[in-house]
Amino acid sequence: MDKEKKDKLYILWTNADPVTAKLMVMMYAKNSLKNGWWKEVTVVVWGATVKLLAENEEIQKEFFEARERGVEFEGCIACAQELDLIEKMEELGVRLRKWGPPLTEVIKNGEHLITI
Repeated sequence: MDKEKKDKLYILWTNADPVTAKLMVMMYAKNSLKNGWWKEVTVVVWGATVKLLAENEEIQKEFFEARERGVEFEGCIACAQELDLIEKMEELGVRLRKWGPPLTEVIKNGEHLITI
């Protein structure tokens, strides 16, 4: 694994529980960059978390704080389309794309991935 991939973390966020979102996903992502645990952190918003992020103002506040710290957010475009939330995700600044192939590559390449 090259140095660039060694210092990058992906968090696959599929659990739409607000407590888990705030006290694990957002907390770990923010603190990872703040404390230098990882150089790059990308949170992948997938499934029910698209709806949670679109509708929950407290989670949006956490999201914006994480982005200010440098956390990248990408989302599953198929999920956003199914939930009729493409426009809202784009408003929030979440980059949408088909995440099946990139996730497969992350796994096959042995990159760092946490699934929540």
